[in-house]
Parts: sequence; structure tokens; C-alpha cells
Amino acid sequence: MAAAASNEHQQLAGWLIEVAETRSKQAFTELFRYFAPKIQRIASSKYGNETLASEVVQETMTNVWRKAHLFNSDKGSPTTWVYTVMRNVSFDLLRKIKTKKEDNLSDDFWPLVEGQLETEEPFSDHLADKEMLECIEKLPENQKLVIKGFYFMEMSQEQLAIHLDIPLGTVKSRLRLALAKLKQYIGEAHD
Repeated sequence: MAAAASNEHQQLAGWLIEVAETRSKQAFTELFRYFAPKIQRIASSKYGNETLASEVVQETMTNVWRKAHLFNSDKGSPTTWVYTVMRNVSFDLLRKIKTKKEDNLSDDFWPLVEGQLETEEPFSDHLADKEMLECIEKLPENQKLVIKGFYFMEMSQEQLAIHLDIPLGTVKSRLRLALAKLKQYIGEAHD
């Protein structure tokens, strides 16, 4: 049993080395056949979403192709190395999903405002509405700065981080908190 596992690891290591040294498509195909179903199964159980799982497989195997030269059989097994690549891809994917959710928070907020506007007389810029400005003025100063920069000055979150000299994560947190408070204020004003 241990001999079979050792032979399997040697074969996988050999394929990784072939990919690294000669860009062997045949060796990569063998690696893909071996790892893709395993990665798909792990990612499916972790995310519960076949599309995300497939994305993890594709990104992991693309990175295996590009970074095969970094594999060192003296430092660890090929399976450990590939699963480490998969773990890093998973973290990157989760960060991307989280960032996308934070960037879309405003979509939760503005429809509430726009729904209220349909019943009132129209005006050219809903941000200029006195009631909205009063709600913004209720915010703590640091959140007010982020909201005004993002929506009035149309700065990106990255630009705001530089402009305010704070980390990007702080900008995102303040924006999220401010939008939640504004949503609460608008809900109270229109209940």
C-alpha cells in the first residue's frame, strides 16, 4: 500500500517536473485528469456551488501550469503542493466574492430611495434632495466623508483610501456602515 502511494507520488512529481521543464502538455493532461475531479469534489462540498467549484478547478490547474517551476519534490509531496495552490485560489476567490458584495451594497440602498421618488414629484438629482442630505449629515464624520467622496465626488474606493490616507478595508467598512445607517434613516423617514 505504501509502495503504491510512493509510486503515485513519484509519478505526479515527474509530471510536475515535466510541465516545469518542458511545458509538456501530455504531463499536464495527466495532472489534470488526476487532480481536477478531486479539486471539484472538495470545492463543491466547500461552496455548495458547481460553478464556483469549476472556477476553482480552472484557476488551480492554470496556476499549476504557470507555477510548476516552483514545485520542489525535496520540500513536499506533489499533492500537498497542488492542494496549497488550490487553497490560495480559494482564498482569492472568496476575497473577490466578498469585495463584489461590498461594492454592490449600494444596490440595496438606492432602490429604496428610487421607490420613494416615484410617488413624489420628480427632480433631476435625488442626492440633492434636502431629506437625503439631512440623513447624510446625521452620519458620523468619517462615514460622511466616505459617502460624499464616493457618491458626490464619484471617487472609487481606492481613490478614497488614498485621498483620506486610510486603508482600503477601512473605506469599505465605513461605506458599508454608512449605507446601512442611511437605509435605516430613510426607512424611518418613510414608514
